[in-house]
Formats: sequence, structure tokens, C-alpha cells
Amino acid sequence: MFKKYIMAFLISMVPLVELRGGVPVGTGWGIPWHWCLLVCMLGNMIPVPFIFFFARKLLVWGSDKKVIGKFCSFCLKKGEKGGKKLQQKAGKSVYVALLLFVGIPLPGTGAWTGTLAASILDLDFKKSIIAVVLGVLLAGLIMTIASQGVASLFA
Repeated sequence: MFKKYIMAFLISMVPLVELRGGVPVGTGWGIPWHWCLLVCMLGNMIPVPFIFFFARKLLVWGSDKKVIGKFCSFCLKKGEKGGKKLQQKAGKSVYVALLLFVGIPLPGTGAWTGTLAASILDLDFKKSIIAVVLGVLLAGLIMTIASQGVASLFA
């Protein structure tokens, strides 16, 4: 059973998949929902400080490199686009918008993209982390409820 916890944790660290994949997989493997939510939230949050402080620098550095240039440019454009859209819609409520952006489990949203956008926008680290943590909790609760609902269909 310990392997399943570790796998759900690792799945939740993967960009684009994140906790949105970890929670349904973990609950599908029989991990109790409350432990699965906690493990997946931790896995989803581990990369966040690194993304905030280093991802932008790494992407800018790599954007003109032969092998990784296209990927780095894509990530920068996605982060900038998401950040600008977030800032335009939110105005002064940018941290609430960041929370909702991270918390609504749709493709292209999540802790990775939200943190990259916060970094690109030079938002305050502490406020951004609080918004991302709360967004991850919201997404986790939504995915847990959805996973439990789908699981009950097969019980």
C-alpha cells in the first residue's frame, strides 16, 4: 500500500497532471480519500517554491538553446499569457484570481502554471504561495468529490 501513496505523491508532482491526476488515481487504488488528498497536495506543492524562484530564469536561459528552445519558449509564452489574462481580469484581486485559477481543475491551470504566472508577474512570494496552497486545496476537494462520485458508480 505504501507504493500507492508514493505513486500518488509523484503523479501529483508532474506538470499538467498534478493533483488532478493524483487524486483520482490514488482513490482508485483504494487510498482513503483524506490521506490521498493530503499526500497529493504535498506532492503538488513541493515544486512550487522552485518554480517561483527558478523556473522563469531557467526558461529564459533555455529559450534560445537548440534542443530545448521551443519547449522553454512555449512555457514562457503560456506563463505570460496566463499571467496577463489573470492580471487583466483580476485587477486588485489578483491573489483571489490566482487562487481560483489554480483551484479550478481544468487543463492548463494548476499550481505549476499559476506559480509560473505569479513569478512572471513579480507577485509577492508569500501571498502567491498562500493563494496557490488554497487553490490546490480547492482543486483537491473538487477532484476528491468527483473521484468519490465516480467510484460510487462502480461500487
